[in-house]
Amino acid sequence: AVVSTQSGHYGRGKTMSSAEPSDVQMEPDPTATHRFQVELEFVQCLANPKYLTYLAQHNYFKEAEFVNYLSYLQYWKEPVYVKYIKYPHCLHMLDLLQEKPFRDELINVPCSNFIEDQQMKHWASHFRRRMNIINNCSIKKEETAVQAESEQNMS
Repeated sequence: AVVSTQSGHYGRGKTMSSAEPSDVQMEPDPTATHRFQVELEFVQCLANPKYLTYLAQHNYFKEAEFVNYLSYLQYWKEPVYVKYIKYPHCLHMLDLLQEKPFRDELINVPCSNFIEDQQMKHWASHFRRRMNIINNCSIKKEETAVQAESEQNMS
C-alpha cells in the first residue's frame, strides 16, 4: 500500500510534510505493488551465482545505471522490507555487488561455481546443526519425562 493524498502519491523515501492528516489515507497502488514484486524477485535472483555470471557476461555490471540500481536496492536490508526476503544470501550478494572487483570477477564461471559450492556447504552445515539442535531437544525431553516418571513411581 502507498500513502496517497489529494496532491499525489508518496512512495518509499518521500516525505508527507505538506499533506494534511485528514486527506491522508491508505490505498493500494497497483503500480507500486507491481514494482515491489518485481524488485523483490530481482533482489532474490541475486542469490543465484549463475545468474550473476550471466549479468557479468552480458556487461550489465559495466553500465553505470545498473550499478546505481544495485545501490538503490540496498533498501531491502531495512527491517520493514527484509521480512519479505526468502533467500537471505541475496542480501550478502547485494553487498558484494557494490564492489567493482567482485562484479569484475563474476564474468569467470569458476568464480560463480566457487560461490555456489560455498552456498551448498553453508546450507548443508546449517541443516546438520539444526538437526542436531532438534535431536538434542527431543533427547532432553525424553530424559526429563523418564526422570519425572521414575520420581513419580518412587513416591
